[in-house]
Amino acid sequence: QVQLVESGGGLVQAGGSLRLSCAASGRTFGSRAVGWFRQAPGNERDFVAAISRSGISTVYADSVKGRFTISRDNAKSTVLLQMNSLKPEDTAVYYCAAAGVWATVTKAPTAYDYWGQGTQVTVSS
Repeated sequence: QVQLVESGGGLVQAGGSLRLSCAASGRTFGSRAVGWFRQAPGNERDFVAAISRSGISTVYADSVKGRFTISRDNAKSTVLLQMNSLKPEDTAVYYCAAAGVWATVTKAPTAYDYWGQGTQVTVSS
C-alpha cells in the first residue's frame, strides 16, 4: 500500500511559479515510478510529468517541457514538481500517482496504481 498526499497548490499570476510536493508513505515507494497528472473542469486527466524509481529518467508532456521539472528524494519519500512560467491553461487539479512496483516510467495513467487526492493550481491572467 502507498498513500500519497499532494501539497503546494494555490493561486498565482501568469508567469509565476509554484512547487508541488507529493509525500508518500509505504515501504515500496522507492520501487515505483511516480507521475504527475492534471485535470481541468470538463477535461480528461492529462499526463504532466513522470520520474523513474531512481530519479535518473524523466518524461514530460510537450505542453510543460522546459517549464516544469520533476524530481524525487527517496530518502524522504517525496516527489516535487517545480512549475515555472505558469500559464492560465495550467489551471487544474494536480494529482501525483505511483506506478506498479518495478514498472518503467510511463505516461499511461493505467500504469499507476495509487493516486493522491489532488491539489488545486489556479493561474490568473
